Amino acid sequence: QVQLVESGGGSVEAGGSLKLSCARSGSVLAYCGMAWYRQAPGKGRDLVSSIKGDSATTYADSVKGRFTISHDKDKNTLYLQMNSLLTEDTAVYYCAVGTYARDGFNCLFRYWGQGTQVTVSS
Repeated sequence: QVQLVESGGGSVEAGGSLKLSCARSGSVLAYCGMAWYRQAPGKGRDLVSSIKGDSATTYADSVKGRFTISHDKDKNTLYLQMNSLLTEDTAVYYCAVGTYARDGFNCLFRYWGQGTQVTVSS
């Protein structure tokens, strides 16, 4: 069974930095990638960044140039370096693992961590 444990969240002032970590245990069949999502109070869960294959990364427009996703395969750990944080980055951040859909192409994020709170104050 796959388990994801996030850490690194906390409170920081605007302009500051945090680095989130997500430790994965357990094997994943048809693994295709990992991602960070976030959910702000009263809003839906949004994709922040993903990494597929060896290095194919995507970022939400709102975090481009400020956040960096990375994956240490040896440690089975996903990271999200967050710089120049804004108050609107305040949310619960979730780590997710994706597996290929039946079409063998689409990567669906099926496994989720418990989330870690990031609070950015002005």
